[in-house]
Amino acid sequence: MSNAVPHPFDPLSGPEIELVVNFIRKGHGHVNFHVVSLQEPRKAEMKAWLEDPRQAARPARVAEVVIIKPDGKVFEGLVNISGPRIIKWKPVHGQQPIITLDELSSVEHGCREDPKVIEQCLISGIHRDEMHKVYCDPWTIGYDERFGTDQRLQQALMYYRPDVDNCQYQYPLDFCPIWDPIKKEVIAIDIPKIRRPVVRSPPLEYHHLAIERQGGYRKDLKPIHITQPEGVSFKILGTGRELEWQNWRLHIGFNYREGIVLNNITFNDKGTVRPIFYRMSLAEMVVPYGNPEKPHHRKHAFDLGEYGAGYLTNSLSLGCDCKGTIYYLDAHMPTQTGAVRKIKNAICIHEEDDGILFKHSDFRDDSTIVTRARKLILQQVFTAANYEYAVQVGQPNPCCTMRKLTAETSGLFMLTGILNTYVMHPGEDTHGWGTEVHRGVNAHNHQHLFCLRINPNLDGSNNSVDMVDAVPSSAPVGSPENFYGNAFYAKRTRLETAAQAMTDYNGATSRTWDMLNKNKLNPHSGKPISYKLVSREVPGLLPKEGSLVWKRAAFARHAVHVTKYADDQLYPAGDYVPQTSGEPSRGITEWIGNGNESVDNTDIVLWHTFGITHFPAPEDFPVMPAEPITLLLRPRHFFECNPVLDVPPSFSITPSQIVEKGKGALDATDRISKLALGGSRL
Repeated sequence: MSNAVPHPFDPLSGPEIELVVNFIRKGHGHVNFHVVSLQEPRKAEMKAWLEDPRQAARPARVAEVVIIKPDGKVFEGLVNISGPRIIKWKPVHGQQPIITLDELSSVEHGCREDPKVIEQCLISGIHRDEMHKVYCDPWTIGYDERFGTDQRLQQALMYYRPDVDNCQYQYPLDFCPIWDPIKKEVIAIDIPKIRRPVVRSPPLEYHHLAIERQGGYRKDLKPIHITQPEGVSFKILGTGRELEWQNWRLHIGFNYREGIVLNNITFNDKGTVRPIFYRMSLAEMVVPYGNPEKPHHRKHAFDLGEYGAGYLTNSLSLGCDCKGTIYYLDAHMPTQTGAVRKIKNAICIHEEDDGILFKHSDFRDDSTIVTRARKLILQQVFTAANYEYAVQVGQPNPCCTMRKLTAETSGLFMLTGILNTYVMHPGEDTHGWGTEVHRGVNAHNHQHLFCLRINPNLDGSNNSVDMVDAVPSSAPVGSPENFYGNAFYAKRTRLETAAQAMTDYNGATSRTWDMLNKNKLNPHSGKPISYKLVSREVPGLLPKEGSLVWKRAAFARHAVHVTKYADDQLYPAGDYVPQTSGEPSRGITEWIGNGNESVDNTDIVLWHTFGITHFPAPEDFPVMPAEPITLLLRPRHFFECNPVLDVPPSFSITPSQIVEKGKGALDATDRISKLALGGSRL
């Protein structure tokens, strides 16, 4: 192992993973490893160390471990890496760990060789000698009452690919094998009542070979180059995972399940380092599909809890996924066999111009100031079967990106990739549950619902949440209080208990939520310091109350939940998500209980569910243009004035300098910029 002492928030290194794996093998033989990951230090212990790293005890490095033995029995434990030694070890009954890449890759080969699958392929119109052209997307089975939770299972969504370069999602098949990864065999096949043979339509492709055959790419695009001749404005400190940028400082973590995790986010406010967020992450997501026919009711993927954003992370490419001057962070993940898999360039960090930060011109004399914004982006991209998710996370903000020089934080999530498809007879009625996006290709309606976990630390850990609605005055027109009827105000509702905090978005009132510290008031406004969650892409969970998805994805029932902080309450759909029935509902409903616990003026976690509802169209096929989803975390009454007045402007001239014909004006105009198309400056 390296002699460098890791920061307590640093993810496990490759050597640390190897040490834990070898230690577990000594006691348990050859087992399948599903989790070997850092258990983040207990918050009380960690905060003591952060406040005084020289005097306080350094938190121990502890690994979370989940294994499956050859007989299918599941065990979980904690291993103190110093030693190493076991802290906790116990069996897990009736729950299944996260799916590994090793398991996913074995399903396709097993299905191709299974006689029952071959038989169904023949019925679907695929010749026996074409079985090498049969593919599948392996998913966890979700939940199926026939099999319960003790038997570990996956479902195989089947496709045909006439040529190796074809898009398999254009040729979906109509049956669904059920795979046992422990026995490594197909144990059942779900077959629809109405059979739909494969539709062998001409291929519709998105790769360069196909586009060249169709006449080639458009010729009117000129190169755009992003340059930073003096280098970047951010610094990487300590062990390589602490970032400092424009008064912000934070730690960049990474784990198998959430991917990017931001810890200890602070802002240097004119010499005073102020804590803002203790931890932020994308904690869960669910993708429910809207076709009620079997077996499509099982299609609701929890891409984090069932597969892991960390496990599915792409290696990013310079000049392709990330343009400009880029800093990368690698990640190390265990394989099922206990080896270490390095994901090179798992996170990219870079700056971008972000338009105007602020500007004002006085019509009286043409005095002007214009200051441009920039954003710092931390990006991770993960592929969950057919979909790609780009998570841009960054400085001020959590599961999103520290995007602007304002002390504002914005999050950007982008979806691209390929629609999940099902075969249909050409022209068949989809009954509104989907769209024929290509001949014989049915793309079902679905949602992408993400859950952001925010542990605020606004000048201290005792925080509260207000729901804020823009509403007109209740006083009638003509009354002394509202004679002209134009009065409106921000109606604030303190969310005092966990039950009261279960709230939904209301576009009619431009609803937002303020995380605040009521113990500290702004010296000018007299109002509590706060950060406002502004999120407008907040569809409600469309599957009905009592449905399988509704029971399993309790976090998606409301736009916002607030719970009292607890160290091990990280995953709102539960620690173990594959094959859960939702009875009892795991995760956030367990923590809320009867909802009577106070979440006012205490250490809290805000859970925010947001996303999109997708009704597919032909423009989304064969590959979907990226669809962005954004949210903001905006300071309100946190600073005494605009905190970015000290960002150098591009141009500034005052009225007195106008009189002096520009003498003393600040002119830092970008000299690289030039006129287009030979135009002239007026």
